[in-house]
Amino acid sequence: MDRYEQFRSAAIDRGIPEDEVGRFAEHLRFAVWAWPTKDGEEAVGHMGGLPRLPVGVDWPGGESPLPFIGSVDCAALPLAEGLGLPADGSLLFFLHHEEDMDEHPSPAYSRVLYVPAGTETEVAAPPPDHDSRTFFCEDIPFLIPEHRITARVRPELPDWIEDRNAQFQAESVKQLVDELKHIDQLREVVGELWPENGNRYRSTLQIGGYCRNKGSSDDPHSQMSFDSIQSRRAAGSDLPIDERLRLQREEEHQLVREWLPLAQFPTQSEVYYGCFLLRAEDLAAKRFDQMRSYTMFTE
Repeated sequence: MDRYEQFRSAAIDRGIPEDEVGRFAEHLRFAVWAWPTKDGEEAVGHMGGLPRLPVGVDWPGGESPLPFIGSVDCAALPLAEGLGLPADGSLLFFLHHEEDMDEHPSPAYSRVLYVPAGTETEVAAPPPDHDSRTFFCEDIPFLIPEHRITARVRPELPDWIEDRNAQFQAESVKQLVDELKHIDQLREVVGELWPENGNRYRSTLQIGGYCRNKGSSDDPHSQMSFDSIQSRRAAGSDLPIDERLRLQREEEHQLVREWLPLAQFPTQSEVYYGCFLLRAEDLAAKRFDQMRSYTMFTE
């Protein structure tokens, strides 16, 4: 029985109508949370250190090499239902958080590299002059100390279920809340099936789930919807501010459903947080070049 079946069975046993359980389950996601290994824990990848690149492949970034964040072995990751990660191979993450924060959604300062299983790889040498130099305003080294990571699967719910502040919600979200008459009981079922163990607060990498909102920055989906409305205005579609805000909220709700957080992680800086987004269909097709990066400012 997979986790969705566990949830449906437990909720229906409580007497919650099956159609309502199904609508709620459409918004329940399962994410892979990773953190540093302890003795005896299976490693699923590592953060920092040097990447294993395919033989003959240069370090991403060309003349401006991108800092290596970490990598995961997809075959070693625990299965998160509905996420659609590759069954095997490796995912490597690269990000220059300062440049990405200033220039996003430019693709120039972030990269996800998928290395299929069976590819001949080798540990990459640091780019010339990057083994000990610092390339950030905060004097952070280019190379991050390596630590191995283990992982577990955790359930996640969208903000509108966790915090139902109707004043700033899209009309479609308000309608969903009204339709889910047993929303609090459904949340309780999730919490009872998968109790919080505190690991999320020391996580160094999250794959899947929902985007976290960090500090003073808008979350990535808010930024994406704002950029979209601004593009419409630039194209001559000038709308009253109330209508712009309404459209922006509706578009944000749709973007949350379409764009999954492929990877979220703290950077070496205390004030920057990385988030890579990818459409579900691009993830299924392994089109990692379609990733968008939104670095957030945490203060």
